[in-house]
Amino acid sequence: MITLITESLAHTLPELRALLPLHYEELALNKDRVPLDPQYDVYLERERKGQLLLVVGRDAGEVVCYFIGFIAPGLHYQTCLTCTMDIFYVRKDKRTGTAGVRLFRFVEEELKKRGVQRWFMGSKVQADASALFQRIGAEPVETYYSKWIGEQ
Repeated sequence: MITLITESLAHTLPELRALLPLHYEELALNKDRVPLDPQYDVYLERERKGQLLLVVGRDAGEVVCYFIGFIAPGLHYQTCLTCTMDIFYVRKDKRTGTAGVRLFRFVEEELKKRGVQRWFMGSKVQADASALFQRIGAEPVETYYSKWIGEQ
C-alpha cells in the first residue's frame, strides 16, 4: 500500500536521486545532447522560500512516486496563487493500480490547504498522462512544442 505524504526536498533528495535517472531515461527529450543535471540548489532555495511542494508516495518505506510543483503568484495574474507542476513520476511497477490518481488527489488537497487557486500540469506527448489529468477534473488548456536549435 502506497502512503502519500508531503516531505522536505532537502531531506528526501538522496532518495529521489536514485529515481531521477529512471524518470530521465523514460521521459527526457534529446538525451543524446542533454544529460540529466538538475539545479538542486535552485530547487532547495525555492523550498526555503516556501515555493516548492514535494509529495512523495512510499511503499514499505521506499519512494515509489513523487510530485514536485512550484507555488507562487501567477506572473500574469499576481492575485492568483498558482501551482505549476515541475515533474511527477510513478515507478513502472506501481502503475497498475490507482497510484497516479491518488497522488494527484493528495496534491490537490495539499494545494487547497496552501490557498492555491490554479494548478497547471502537463505530460510528455510520448507518455501522455491526459487520462489521469481528466480523471481528476483538469481540462486541457495549452500545447507546448520543442525544437532542438543547438548544434547538430
